[in-house]
Amino acid sequence: MEKEEIEQKKVDQELEKSESNDGTKTKTHGEILKEQIIEGCETYDRSKRSILLSSFTAGLEIGFSFLMICSVFFYFEGKVAEETVFKFIALVYPIGFIMVVLGQSILFTEQTSLLTLPVLNGKRSIFSLFGIWGIVIFGNLVGGMLIALTLSWIGPNLGIFDVETIAKVGEHFVDYDIATILVSAMLAGWLMGLLSWLVTSSKETTAEIFIIYIITAIMGFTGLHHSIIGHIEIFAGMLVSPNIDFLTYLKTLVTALIGNALGATIFVALLKYRAFVFNVKIP
Repeated sequence: MEKEEIEQKKVDQELEKSESNDGTKTKTHGEILKEQIIEGCETYDRSKRSILLSSFTAGLEIGFSFLMICSVFFYFEGKVAEETVFKFIALVYPIGFIMVVLGQSILFTEQTSLLTLPVLNGKRSIFSLFGIWGIVIFGNLVGGMLIALTLSWIGPNLGIFDVETIAKVGEHFVDYDIATILVSAMLAGWLMGLLSWLVTSSKETTAEIFIIYIITAIMGFTGLHHSIIGHIEIFAGMLVSPNIDFLTYLKTLVTALIGNALGATIFVALLKYRAFVFNVKIP
């Protein structure tokens, strides 16, 4: 038996030993990792249509964050400095994420590290990972486009925000060079990977809501680039602003997706997995 096979067998044995406790103690690293790998494998085993529909739903649901972002911006604009308004947005930014994560819809950034772990553990191939990522991203983006179109129409008609607000929110997302967006997106991906890890470690819904709120509020306050909610912002902005053309929309979206994927896979999936593996004694 080759060294890699021996190591993998030993790692799997150690994971099997990571039995869930009685709920009175904090979950161990091994318990969280085991649950994440199992959950990731369950997603791989779902039908493509189920994954696509769930991803589409996530794209729609996260749009409620965009609804609140624009509403808060419109309400406070002119009353306080514009930069202060963008900080206030952090208070409502988590709304869509809470709906998506607790509702078990498949969001690319929240699932990135989760879907990578079965590949690192040898349970799934890298090709299957890219395939499922493609389905999830497509579903998220299509859902995001639909909710962006809907909110761009209903917002001004209800008077809760106007097209100038949509333009400013979208322009704020793209107003950086590519290198800055990439690193910003990597940090956002890292945070979303941690969100997934910490939600798995929690035992109560209240704790999950708190984790989701804190992690996503950090992204909202600092303006880190989250590809899916950001896609809604810049797609809607492209519809109403001459300052966001299709090329700007496309390169910003692709950069944010790449950055989110790198951040989650490297800083969460890979590091968390290798930290466990390095503690396994190989004979």
